[in-house]
Amino acid sequence: MRKILLVILDGMGDRPCPNLGGRTPLESAATPNMDRLAREGMTGLMDVIAPGIAPGSDTAHLALLGYDPLEVYTGRGAFEAAGTGVDIRRGDVAFRCNFGTVDGLMKVIDRRAGRISSGTAELATVLNGMRIEDVEVIFKEAVEHRAVLVLRGPDLSSDVTDVDPHEVGAEVLSSTPLRPEAQKTARILNEFTRKSYELLKDHEVNVRRMEEGKPPANIAMARGAGSPPDVPPFSELHGMSGAAVVGISLVEGVCRVSGLDIMDVPGATGGLDTDLGQKVEATIRALGTHDFVLLHIKGTDICGHDDSPETKADFIAKADAALGRLIEGLGDLEEDIVICVTADHSTPCCVMDHSADPVPLLVWGKGLRHDGVETFGEHAAAHGGLGKIRGKDLLNILKGQAGRAEKYGA
Repeated sequence: MRKILLVILDGMGDRPCPNLGGRTPLESAATPNMDRLAREGMTGLMDVIAPGIAPGSDTAHLALLGYDPLEVYTGRGAFEAAGTGVDIRRGDVAFRCNFGTVDGLMKVIDRRAGRISSGTAELATVLNGMRIEDVEVIFKEAVEHRAVLVLRGPDLSSDVTDVDPHEVGAEVLSSTPLRPEAQKTARILNEFTRKSYELLKDHEVNVRRMEEGKPPANIAMARGAGSPPDVPPFSELHGMSGAAVVGISLVEGVCRVSGLDIMDVPGATGGLDTDLGQKVEATIRALGTHDFVLLHIKGTDICGHDDSPETKADFIAKADAALGRLIEGLGDLEEDIVICVTADHSTPCCVMDHSADPVPLLVWGKGLRHDGVETFGEHAAAHGGLGKIRGKDLLNILKGQAGRAEKYGA
């Protein structure tokens, strides 16, 4: 049986870009290593959730790990919390948060507080541990402007709306219950939001930021309420040991909840400055001790959200070079590995958000079939031998290529 390496370039899928000569960033990028794997392997397209559905990063990774997100998904907040190391328990309600900037009328000036990258631990400290009625507040910073909020107490529900308006210039929203049993949770969340502004607006971190001409991180805006999902461990579902090399809390949370071992990667920022060399080394180490390794690279998604096709193409080229170093570093282990390169969703630069466009994928392994496709890209993959698949079927396909599929019938 072979090992499996799943490389996910977050948001890599795209649409033709006029300033790239009508090519997508992937098609425009210099990708000799992905092209070789495509040429020697099989390619296709993938609807990560289902046709016509734009995947979230959380639901997408659930699908790519072999779970049906339509059955097990319980909200994003729980995965964010797990990814930051918060001990989330049954009955808790978790939210993902942004440190944002608002004015005195609670109108949003910047949803990311200038993409704040320092001082968030000090800000989180003043919010963590407060009590509102009989509910404990657990608050922890994540990467850059991101944070997580967990409410712990009796009679809580995740059926509440966001306070984050998702729009600059709009006022911070009041959370409302989606069913009567959630009235308490909405009330607690609204009080937390009010308190976060009162506690943060004059914090020394924000005083210093304003002196430096930077937007203050003077509020915590919550969204994506969720409760802990009930999923079988990856090892039980697939009969394989698994590890993950990731750089953002959301994907790390999905992997933790699934029971994958999280590799320690110095310099993994989840941004364009992430240390791809360290990720390569961590992946090689993980493949030495695990049957399955997920390598997640975030930068492609950031470029799509920022409408930066040239930067996206450049980053894809860097990721391709890192993939080449990874394959070279495998040595003799290369003979015993099936490699898949794909995306968790498309983030077209012209859309600046996730879309329902299917993503390209390739599957490669020594001695496996190849389909005649010469390069790796959205248009070429549409002619590949894998055809069009759904995300939740990917692991079964990879297990089949790795000699790990169970026989069905006599």
